[in-house]
Amino acid sequence: MPLTMSSWPAVAGSGVRDVTLPQLIREGAAADPDRMALVDAVADVDARRSWTYAELVADVERYAKGLLSDFAPGDRIAIFAPNSADWVILQQAIAMAGMIVVAANPAYRADELEYVLGQSGASGIFYQAEYRGADLAAIVEQVTTALPAIRLAVPDAEWATYAERADPATVLPDVEASAPVQIQYTSGTTGFPKGALLHHKGIVNEATFVFERAGMGDGGVCVNAMPMYHIGGGAVTELGTFSARGTYVVLPGFDPAAVLEAYETYRGTHGLLVPTMLLALLDHPDAATRDLSSMQTVMSGAAAVPEALVRRVTAQWNCDFSILFGQTEMHGVISQTRIGDSPADQATTVGQPLPELEVRLVDPITGEVVGLGEQGEICCRGYQNMLGYYDMTEATAATIDAEGWLHMGDLATMDDRGFLKITGRLKDMVIRGGVNIYPREIEELLFGHPDISDVVVVGVPDEYWGEQIAAVIRPADDAAPPDPLTLKEWCRERISAHKVPSLWFFTDQFPMTPSGKIQKFRVRADIESGDLVPDAVTSGRSSVAKA
Repeated sequence: MPLTMSSWPAVAGSGVRDVTLPQLIREGAAADPDRMALVDAVADVDARRSWTYAELVADVERYAKGLLSDFAPGDRIAIFAPNSADWVILQQAIAMAGMIVVAANPAYRADELEYVLGQSGASGIFYQAEYRGADLAAIVEQVTTALPAIRLAVPDAEWATYAERADPATVLPDVEASAPVQIQYTSGTTGFPKGALLHHKGIVNEATFVFERAGMGDGGVCVNAMPMYHIGGGAVTELGTFSARGTYVVLPGFDPAAVLEAYETYRGTHGLLVPTMLLALLDHPDAATRDLSSMQTVMSGAAAVPEALVRRVTAQWNCDFSILFGQTEMHGVISQTRIGDSPADQATTVGQPLPELEVRLVDPITGEVVGLGEQGEICCRGYQNMLGYYDMTEATAATIDAEGWLHMGDLATMDDRGFLKITGRLKDMVIRGGVNIYPREIEELLFGHPDISDVVVVGVPDEYWGEQIAAVIRPADDAAPPDPLTLKEWCRERISAHKVPSLWFFTDQFPMTPSGKIQKFRVRADIESGDLVPDAVTSGRSSVAKA
């Protein structure tokens, strides 16, 4: 039945289960113990390792018992390392031992790591000694000296000792589905991160529904280059694959040639790739020679996915496409397009909400549900809601209201089928001369210009207007950026004059989060500090000096 207001009821799916991470892999081992579960796709082919479901469960159980010799259920344990199969096994072991993973980006520097470890109350850290030339061991030593609560810091060379010294007689705890399992720090597009406390039930069921909608059947193969310390790697792709009793191929990081090789070698069927990754793969010389005929569905999200990119991927790889939308606080994904959705829905919406989840759009001021086609803030309620921000009572109360609705801060419209179209972020809104302007509309327009590869639109302070609209552009050709005056006229033909940017900047790269989102707060700060200087000012009145 068509909706009459922007309110989506919880629709039944395959059913929300009271399930935990260890239960998920044990089910796979019981059903098909010899099926390949995990592959460590390191660059050196001869050094690659793999685990069947039976072998994976056995290793995880040994690790979990070993961990209980030094830590206790409920302890927070940080993993400070890039992707590897060992990351997956350690994560699963921490969960099986009733402990909580604190996911730490290996690109963190000392002050960032100290914040995450201190804020989470971590009692141990497992780390890789080096990452991309950075001495992680030195960073860990510096940070743990300042944080006496960290009882043990374990380098990657010693991780396996926990499995080796495990006492077979150790009894593993009974872990409840409602128990916390991870602290994932928000990606930081608007400022300092908060630790979202996630639970087994939410993280497993959400991933299961995502991979069902993406069409992964029994025994599919997911090739993953998304960071394991991010919700996309350490939750959605990993657990979605295990829920389908598939094979999870983990790459150390994103390298286009390595990703293409892995899809060919392991006959990859599914993957989650943000737009910047997709562009790099499509443009790589190996794309023309690698056999990607096994590819069934590409999932994407984390940033705006232009219609042209969707069409290019599906045509070049002869596959389906599924767009995901969500946030860490909701265990990753709240809505998703189906593989059978029309090209128009794939290109302009983020699909319908996942099963068993209530979603409504409300007026940010009144809190009232808005009408169909009207813009409102996305609010969600259901099993997917995080437990809260770890040790941040006020921030949690500001996000989850008394009725249990989690306010995402994202703005959208909903049609009578329940399809969502994202229109912006509350915090991104620009108020120019008293008029509310949402940058996403302008960004989507500029994405369609052939001379633009990527773009961010932000508001910057202005003495006369209050805020001016600034467009920061990564040209398709760095050697021949588009003319700002031409861009201005191009925009004026397509949107209202008051929405046309008046400040134009060109850059060869943007500050990014691990999930591939552009950090707008850093772009805005670079403009306000003068580190980023406009290439052109096309309005008659501005407090920002011309270059």
